[in-house]
Amino acid sequence: MTTDDLDFDLPSDLVAQHPAPERGASQLMVLRAGSGMPIDVGRFDGLFVDQLDPSDLVVANDARVLHARLRLTRPTGGAAEVLLLTPVGPGAAAGSSRWNAMARPARKLRDGMVATTQHGDESVTFVRRTSDQTWEVDLPVEADDVPVWLLAHGELPLPPYVHERGQDPNRYQTVHARAEGSVAAPTAGLHFDDSLWTRVRDRCDVVHLTLHVGAGTFLPVSDGALADHAMHHERYEVPPDVDEAIRAARSEGRRIVAIGTTSTRVLEHVYGSANQPLRGETDLFLVPGHEWACVGAMLTNFHLPKSTLIALVMSFLGEQSTREAYAEAIRRRMRFYSFGDAMFVHGPPEN
Repeated sequence: MTTDDLDFDLPSDLVAQHPAPERGASQLMVLRAGSGMPIDVGRFDGLFVDQLDPSDLVVANDARVLHARLRLTRPTGGAAEVLLLTPVGPGAAAGSSRWNAMARPARKLRDGMVATTQHGDESVTFVRRTSDQTWEVDLPVEADDVPVWLLAHGELPLPPYVHERGQDPNRYQTVHARAEGSVAAPTAGLHFDDSLWTRVRDRCDVVHLTLHVGAGTFLPVSDGALADHAMHHERYEVPPDVDEAIRAARSEGRRIVAIGTTSTRVLEHVYGSANQPLRGETDLFLVPGHEWACVGAMLTNFHLPKSTLIALVMSFLGEQSTREAYAEAIRRRMRFYSFGDAMFVHGPPEN
């Protein structure tokens, strides 16, 4: 399978530039793995709960998006921009924390350069270049204080395909977001408000794990064979009590329902192979041919062409079925990407 197999034509006006007026007002397409013909299409908060069985265990990602975009001023007075990716760990200067970051303008940055935040009251140090566009940077604050510092000095990193600014930042956070550290939202969870989550919990059990979405989720797949693509690493954690709930549900033959591709990756990483830790990093690339071990149904948005995410959907729904479902979504003028509509897939297909 190659990158070209993940491509499709998408009218640009179907890329959602803002969320629906209400979280549950987005559209939901319901399908069954192995078929691209929708079972139903309708308003999200009117359809989703009906897809659940009382015995289901729903698993959602509680990652919270950091205000990880920093607009800076270089010593020359020119502008610079940083997108924090992951903390580096030990090695930062005293009283600071070190992060891997994407930075621009790459050609005008230098090792040791000190830039200031927008109001000129804080300094960020470019420690060393790690690739053409990435750096290690020191923030002038201890690691535990980074989220609060970023609220004061950073911006929410909306996806690059969202061109409308002035968005309500709360609409790019799920209502159940708790664990600070993600640079992008687990967008399948954006469709739920507190009222809908109450209805879900009245129907079946719900647990939360964490996967901190990295900027790599927006990167296109390398041209050529999918087997040659280097998947980005993302940090995850499954709390011990959630692990117990998942293992109990699996042993009882109950269905695991993953809210989003992020939850899906963690579940298949931890429970698809023996002795995977409950905390660490995953670079699992889910592609057609994957033998599904844990996830029995999945909620997800409509994704970018040539992305790792559409490869994951093809793995679960089926290659041709995904193409048919996406064509039907385009025909119905459904909205795509982070602020767009969603699909719920009953499955997975038989391996």
